[in-house]
Amino acid sequence: MKFIGSQLAYYMRDKDFKRNSRVLLKYLALLAIVIIIYSVLFHFIMASEGQDHSWVTGFYWTLTVMSTLGFGDITFASDLGRFFSIVVLLSGIFMLMIVLPFAFIRHFYIPLLESKKKNKVPRQVPTGTKNHILICSYDVIARDMAERLEQENTPYYIIENDIEKAIKHHDDNVPVLLGELDDQKTFILANIKDAKLVLINRDDFLNTKIILTIREISAAVPIVAIATLIESVDVQQLSGADHVLPVKKWLGEQLANRVNTQHAESHAIGQYEDLLIAELPIYNTPLVSKRIRETDLRQRFGVSIVGIWERGRLQPITGSETLTQESILVIIGHKEQLKNIDELFHDYTVNPHPVLLIGAGRVGLAAAKSLHKNGVLVNVVDKDPEVCKKVKPYCNKVYSGDASDYQLLKKAGILEAPSVLLSTHDDTMNIYLASYCRQLNKDVRIVSRISEARNVDIIQKAGANFVLSYSTLGSEAVLSISKGQELTVLGEGFTLFIIPIPKSLEGKSLAESNIGAKTGLSVIAIKENSEVMTLLSSQTILPHGAEIVMLGNIEMKHKFNKIYVKDNL
Repeated sequence: MKFIGSQLAYYMRDKDFKRNSRVLLKYLALLAIVIIIYSVLFHFIMASEGQDHSWVTGFYWTLTVMSTLGFGDITFASDLGRFFSIVVLLSGIFMLMIVLPFAFIRHFYIPLLESKKKNKVPRQVPTGTKNHILICSYDVIARDMAERLEQENTPYYIIENDIEKAIKHHDDNVPVLLGELDDQKTFILANIKDAKLVLINRDDFLNTKIILTIREISAAVPIVAIATLIESVDVQQLSGADHVLPVKKWLGEQLANRVNTQHAESHAIGQYEDLLIAELPIYNTPLVSKRIRETDLRQRFGVSIVGIWERGRLQPITGSETLTQESILVIIGHKEQLKNIDELFHDYTVNPHPVLLIGAGRVGLAAAKSLHKNGVLVNVVDKDPEVCKKVKPYCNKVYSGDASDYQLLKKAGILEAPSVLLSTHDDTMNIYLASYCRQLNKDVRIVSRISEARNVDIIQKAGANFVLSYSTLGSEAVLSISKGQELTVLGEGFTLFIIPIPKSLEGKSLAESNIGAKTGLSVIAIKENSEVMTLLSSQTILPHGAEIVMLGNIEMKHKFNKIYVKDNL
């Protein structure tokens, strides 16, 4: 009974439930008045017939007639009494058999179910919640982040103002809070003052409003906002955001950075401490056909090879791998060391033909600007004439039309292009174009954006050499900020992991640990007492109390935890 009472009290705080309950109570009051009137009239008519009955009998007779339970023990003898019985019977059928069930269902039962459904979504975080991340929309970036946060046991909550979406997220076991995004109470209930970070990922206009709302109650909580338009970056920063991420612009620049690697020149993709992590394509260099251990890059330049990209897949290093024209080395070293490598390889053959860019929306435009800035010629294909006008100042040639048209692609230079950048917003189209371009030019380097992670394997099989999505880039950027690290974008699904060396590996050499063979992770550095060691060998010992820095994906880290960390538990 105590539970039922508390539940009803909870429901009575719901505005819709309270309004519907009042309607039902008004009808029940009307029904009670009708029953009382019929009971009084029963006595007067019975008295006119010379019969005397108690008030309880009158109430009993009214209810039996209205509920159609019938007559038997009490009946009228006069026509007036029988006519009155008919009126009571018909009104009972209408009010008790038809209207009351409908009113009960419509104004109590359904609202009760809806209120119960709405109220099952929490409005506040559990007491004592700290160092959690608040996210203002469960978009593609949030979904990508969620997997990483769960893996790292970092608490997070999605704040949703749409009740239907909130219920769906709750049913899908997504930690969600229901509340208005421009209401200070929502963030107070989310314990924002003890939050680790807030990600604001709505549209640019609503983002600004949310930032101002949060800053009124907390001046210290870190705010990261996602900006769609470049013009919105300054506005959101001035409104109080600590970091504003123009992810679509960054995505275009990241893709352009990969396109411009057809010749031997390193491109920094991230940083760890004072070391740069870079990619080095070896197309048409003396490194082609050599084994890793024969490259002598460590001896000559002091850099370490920590991974190899082969057709969109990051391979761990054993030393016996044979390099191909399509191999791209992932190396780590200081800025001067990378510069020395670039100077050595600078004179090797470069394909002088323009890069082919297909799709020139926001991402494609950012890519074209980045390539133009780096002095790379670009030919663009897009079916929207207005888009073609915007990108034209940054291109060698612009072709308006359907990219599936062979004659158009041939005219745009697909047969000679060193690289193709696919930046349409349709995954299916990008997969189709990757396969098509690969058939037309077997040697071309294909770089593509993607939206859904499930399509990564498909587009790689279709021929893409490098794939990166908006969601991956956005989530990696936010997580890097939350950890105070530099953004490292290796590729779709790959990231940098920095974890304490498990007890099961302490004192073992890298060869004995067999990390690469068992998990696929590439060990790039060991940090001990604030000193970072990157010149690793198979005999390097994993010391007690140090951190190990590895490159790989979530699945590889799962394997690492299962094999090595379980022994610590």
